[in-house]
Amino acid sequence: MKYHVKSLKLADQGKKRILWADGDMPVLSQVREKFAKTKPFKGLRMSACLHMTAETANLARTVKAGGADLLLCASNPLSTQDDVTASLVRDFKIPVFAICGEDRKTYYSHLKAAVDHQPHITMDDGCDLVNVLHTKRRKEAANIIGSMEETTTGVIRLRAMEKNNQLLFPVIAVNDAATKNLFDNRYGTGQSTMDGIIRATDFLLAGKRVVIAGYGWCGRGCAMRANGMGANVIVTEIDPIKALEAAMDGFLVMPMEQAAPVGDLFVTLTGNKHVIRPEHFRKMKDGAIVCNSGHFDIELDLVGLKKIAKNSRRQVRNFVDEFTLSNNHRIFVLAEGRLVNLAAAEGHPASVMDMSFSTQALASEFVVKNKGKLATRVHDVPQAIENKVANLKLKSMGLKVDKLTPVQVEYLSSSTEGT
Repeated sequence: MKYHVKSLKLADQGKKRILWADGDMPVLSQVREKFAKTKPFKGLRMSACLHMTAETANLARTVKAGGADLLLCASNPLSTQDDVTASLVRDFKIPVFAICGEDRKTYYSHLKAAVDHQPHITMDDGCDLVNVLHTKRRKEAANIIGSMEETTTGVIRLRAMEKNNQLLFPVIAVNDAATKNLFDNRYGTGQSTMDGIIRATDFLLAGKRVVIAGYGWCGRGCAMRANGMGANVIVTEIDPIKALEAAMDGFLVMPMEQAAPVGDLFVTLTGNKHVIRPEHFRKMKDGAIVCNSGHFDIELDLVGLKKIAKNSRRQVRNFVDEFTLSNNHRIFVLAEGRLVNLAAAEGHPASVMDMSFSTQALASEFVVKNKGKLATRVHDVPQAIENKVANLKLKSMGLKVDKLTPVQVEYLSSSTEGT
């Protein structure tokens, strides 16, 4: 078995971490038990470009239990947990190509390994693997039954490809599932982003002005958590509806140009490019902290920041780089502008990834069952899968919901009653 991980000597600790996370992922465990019996992926090769964490390891165990010939690579150079990848290789016999801190050349060599695997199904977190299949390796794209996309940034890229008639195979927008974005994006990103910031800086949120760029589900979650810890939250947005929602949720709303001089901490969560630019950096107070939790590091114009800085980057603490501007104001960038929640912390809690990855696994099964029937476009997760995951999660939490009475069913299907 070919693989490329940091060291198999880390596997003992990685296995403990994987099994600990598994204990908080009861829905995915049930899906794994089902797949072990039904083998929906028997005879199929699968390549997954995801964050290599303990939670992802349990998704990998699940699809392998379903018969998949699986290969994994990292979707981010800084998010890999090296002990987890070691255990996946040694204990679960799953080939992994991922090393925390890998350079750009190594990152793309790992993507190449995922394509060389000749997959029939892909899983992506950011669309990098699918992008390679659509640009440099179009021949291999002909083998793809379908792909799953896990993150907002990836779905944005895929919908652009669909709009421009560039998409070569069906894709399921797992990120857009309610059992993913309402929980993973809001509660997972909200908690893990604050966790990463605090681990990296020992920053006290209470009383500080925290600028949240973007009020999608991830931005909502971060604003909620920062507010709950005593911060004065400012939201920047381009969408007037989301801006209005942020205002009615009790947050100040203003353009980044106005927020830049007053913010103590800036967090981007937009899925877009250059949300914070040199004209914003120049206005920031001395000691401002800047980070990104919106997938790609290009949310921050770091190239622009380096051009206006007097000094080259100076590491002052793990995951904290200092840039000094001509006015002697220092800007602190966390985790090289990459996902602060995964680079400086451990990513989302297992409990919330339980739903996301169960939806991911069941969506993959749906693609196989509907081989050749799905149009070449971006598809939503079927409602039946959403309901199944939600019901299983409720059951695992010891919760129940009401059921419609026959009278209520009849009322909802008719238009005769009323005033």
